[in-house]
Amino acid sequence: MRDSALIERFDVGPAGGQSPLAEVVVVIPALNEESGLAQTLRAIPSVGEVIVVDNGSKDRTADVARENGAVVLTEPERGYGAACQRALAYLRNYHPLPWTTVVFLDADFADDPALLPLVAGPVLNDDAELVIGSRMLGRREPGAMPWHAALGNRLVSFLLRLSTGTPTTDLGPFRAASLRRLLALGMRDRRYGWTIEMQIRAAQAGWRVHEIPVPYRRRMGKSKISGTFFGSLRAAVAISTAVVRYSTVTLFARLRGWSTSQPRKTAK
Repeated sequence: MRDSALIERFDVGPAGGQSPLAEVVVVIPALNEESGLAQTLRAIPSVGEVIVVDNGSKDRTADVARENGAVVLTEPERGYGAACQRALAYLRNYHPLPWTTVVFLDADFADDPALLPLVAGPVLNDDAELVIGSRMLGRREPGAMPWHAALGNRLVSFLLRLSTGTPTTDLGPFRAASLRRLLALGMRDRRYGWTIEMQIRAAQAGWRVHEIPVPYRRRMGKSKISGTFFGSLRAAVAISTAVVRYSTVTLFARLRGWSTSQPRKTAK
């Protein structure tokens, strides 16, 4: 489901020199994703480096990644955040950093990797520190996001808007960030709360955060989170808890500011 109209809105082709995408490193957390990983990797435009973090797979995920030219890291502790943290730990070893922008992408081929220039573009151009590919604003293939997953997404996005004041429609995994700033952001979550923690900390740090509509198709392989109602429910509870944990100070400050801005009634 490639959206060529979206790609045309941002051109990162070479202008008499090296392509700006050479400044991009792509991070793909993966757990038993051999069915979709090969197509995902082959569809990624030429970038500086692609890292696949194998999160304890029992299938050929790591082999498929190596066969397609990716750097393979291993993180035995299960968790999306743990896999992403492993990649950041690897990137911290570079002095100086050879890349300016990091793009996170799932291995299931549900997002279109060909749209990477669109998602990374505002960060490469220094127009934003964080760009989120919003599946809620884009076209979703029927069945790509079950109703319970969409409902949970809307609920958590509402909590995020309430706590940070940042216009938010999605917690989409397809996102780009300033690598240097992300390494200094103090990310801690090692489970479901990774994406929401990034958005909350980015808002607290005053980052320029953009959302870009991206199409979303049915994933390849079995979902670890949204494939069942109870899986989505567990994820929604964990992510909502993360919202409260990471944004308590910001939320209280916003509520206090809102209450003090209301006109007080005078006694007659």
